[in-house]
Amino acid sequence: MMGIGESIGSAIFENLGRAAGRVQENKPLPADLLESDDAYLIVFDAPGAAASDLQVRYVDDRVEVRLDRFREFYDDYEMSYPGRGLALDGSVTLPDDAVVDAAAASATLKGNGTLHVEIPKAAAHEADDPGAEQTAHEAGEDADTAADTADGEDETEA
Repeated sequence: MMGIGESIGSAIFENLGRAAGRVQENKPLPADLLESDDAYLIVFDAPGAAASDLQVRYVDDRVEVRLDRFREFYDDYEMSYPGRGLALDGSVTLPDDAVVDAAAASATLKGNGTLHVEIPKAAAHEADDPGAEQTAHEAGEDADTAADTADGEDETEA
């Protein structure tokens, strides 16, 4: 009798964990949009991510992030509550009047679990290349970027 109760309890616990993971997957990644004189900086929460888990794209006037995490296996342990979402998405739309150089954008995964996406304003690069100016909408998918492997580093360029 006790084995049946434990089995039912484990099944309930596992289903609750899966439901919690699905809720997390349906919520956008939290992000902040910051602006300086020279660039926009978008800071996404990317908990438990390695750079190889990330996809960063610039589409129309927004930065889109996809995080496909891997759940590590631990010797001598059995999963009883899979509560972390593995596929997470987020996006941030730049202001309507944003004029950026999307081709010069960079993404850096920080050791503290945040992803920093920096997009220079086109005006900052105008002196170097007068043809580089484009609105956020004109840049389109030119800045499509995939992340590199983190390999345990504190910061990884993506």
